Amino acid sequence: MDPKTAELRIRQLRETINGHNYKYYVLAQPSISDFEYDTLMNELIMLEAAFPEFNDPASPSQRVGSDINRNFEQLPHAYPMLSLGNTYSRQELADFHNRVVKSLQEDVQYVCELKYDGASISLTYENGRLVQALTRGDGEKGDNVIDNVKTIRSIPLQLKGEDYPEKFVIRGEIFLPHEGFEKMNREREEAGDPLFANPRNAAAGTLKIQNPRLVARRPLDCFLYFLLGDKLPFGSHYDNLQKAKEWGFKIPAYMQVCKSIDEVYTFIDHWDTARKKLPFDIDGVVIKVNSYAQQRKLGFTAKTPRWAISYKFRAEQALTRLLSIDYQVGRTGAITPVANLEPVKLAGTTVKRASLHNADQIALLDIRLDDYVYIEKGGEIIPKVVGVEKSKRSLFSQPVEYITVCPECNTPLKRKEGEAKHYCPNENGCPPQIKGRIEHFVSRRAMDIGLAEATIEQLYNHGLIGNQADLYNIKKEDLINLERFAEKSAENLVKSIIKSKEVPFERVLFALGIRYVGETVAKKLARHFKSIDNLQYAGIDELMAVEEIGEKIAESIIQFFRDVRNQLMVEKLKDAGVCFSIKENEEEKTGNQLQGKIFVISGVFTKFSRDELKDLIEKYGGKNAGSISSKTDYVVAGENMGPAKLQKAQELGIPVIDENDFLKLLE
Repeated sequence: MDPKTAELRIRQLRETINGHNYKYYVLAQPSISDFEYDTLMNELIMLEAAFPEFNDPASPSQRVGSDINRNFEQLPHAYPMLSLGNTYSRQELADFHNRVVKSLQEDVQYVCELKYDGASISLTYENGRLVQALTRGDGEKGDNVIDNVKTIRSIPLQLKGEDYPEKFVIRGEIFLPHEGFEKMNREREEAGDPLFANPRNAAAGTLKIQNPRLVARRPLDCFLYFLLGDKLPFGSHYDNLQKAKEWGFKIPAYMQVCKSIDEVYTFIDHWDTARKKLPFDIDGVVIKVNSYAQQRKLGFTAKTPRWAISYKFRAEQALTRLLSIDYQVGRTGAITPVANLEPVKLAGTTVKRASLHNADQIALLDIRLDDYVYIEKGGEIIPKVVGVEKSKRSLFSQPVEYITVCPECNTPLKRKEGEAKHYCPNENGCPPQIKGRIEHFVSRRAMDIGLAEATIEQLYNHGLIGNQADLYNIKKEDLINLERFAEKSAENLVKSIIKSKEVPFERVLFALGIRYVGETVAKKLARHFKSIDNLQYAGIDELMAVEEIGEKIAESIIQFFRDVRNQLMVEKLKDAGVCFSIKENEEEKTGNQLQGKIFVISGVFTKFSRDELKDLIEKYGGKNAGSISSKTDYVVAGENMGPAKLQKAQELGIPVIDENDFLKLLE
């Protein structure tokens, strides 16, 4: 291809991809499949690599991120990025309104918006192009995280139309939707990483990752909610936001112009209840004077604007007594302190235990035994301790001394630099770590062996198993004399262990519990290396050549196979007949009838197991997803499908099909 033709095609591809990004990430109205989109993007990346003279920082190819680590440059904000005053009180909100009216001596309109729980960002555009992205920092200057921000597909790199100001700033909130947050935590759990506490921390932490390619893998989103500049099209906040929507910005629909303080109260009351149905977190409502002229007249205090305030919702809390603290050891050795509480009702359930997260959190809140503590449900799900009622504290209470040795094996704990958790390093001698790895190995998505946690405990305590490979030495006569085992149950367990030898290589690899190797990574490694022998002796460069395998995963794999005990375990599993290579008929797809289609499986089926359905989807070119979203093409429903999933599918207009309909798609 000659340069002139290449330049024309590159421009066409950029325009087409930008259009699809806008439809998908801003309007939530995708018009092509993921496969078609990826084909366009791959063509663009190849052409830009072949013709570097046409490189453009605003190209949509920049969204995939690069592997270059860069320290963030601190730059000044063109307009100070001040915090808003907060209130939980209706009276203080009324006082704010009275001050505004008294200062202006004229009618006032407010714009009410939701207060998104994420990381604030300030974007600068020049001639329609994104040129800077600053975090809040200290309000006067912030970190320029533009390379990371470019990976967020709902943020335009090049604006639509031509009627935007030559230079302006738009501010908003970068956040993680619930669905993306839950997926990230599932993947971290599979990899043995500590879970993120909440979407806000995960979003803020992601924005500060030095490697943009890692940021690109996380499903960040962004709402924009405030424009600043000298030549904005309108004199009111609301009208400018509606105009910004035409330029391609993702402006939230959850806002309202209110002509009285009573309308503001109505907006607050509505969202205090309705927020529970939102697919992202909010923690209140922001109230802003609509008119820019009135904003200028009202001005600022030293720290906050006088023309805006945030009303924060109270999280549902309960007060109860802290009886004791347990220290749990996970399969990776991570120590998690857990509070044992006097039972108390919270958000419709009885809470007896709550997370204390880590030593830093205990010290920060100054938590002590027998304290009365406030608990709330983080993200409305996981109970956590958030405060102490010190007026009820005993005069003789003492600060908690965090443990220094493992509660299970007495090994001195270690704390890695930059991590909040303490770890027990005795991975091959600490019982909870050993049993945790066996529990992972037998789990349904791994080897699918019918072993409950209590049975693993029993087998371990009787010396029948010391690692995963020992399972394949178990005989029926070993089990019959154990408690809860009869001849039939012993026979069933042995059959289940034998059947697990049919589990395909990719699931066996996941079952080994190599840190950072979750289901998706295991699948990519299995399909690339074809056998455990090829993987075991691969160097770091070979490993990093595999799609989505970064340095951290590669080093973890090398470290796993370097351990002699792991080598012996793998050899024992091989001798037992466990599948450690891809069979020829597994390598090729059966067909492409489902190419680019995304499926969600729900319910119980008669012709197939759920895993068999998922395998069929992948063999015919489709993709499996764990939850329903606007990206889903079909929901395959069996008996006892959850009503919430059915309702969501109906709301989004996604076809719900049964097994027979699914088979017709394969014809």
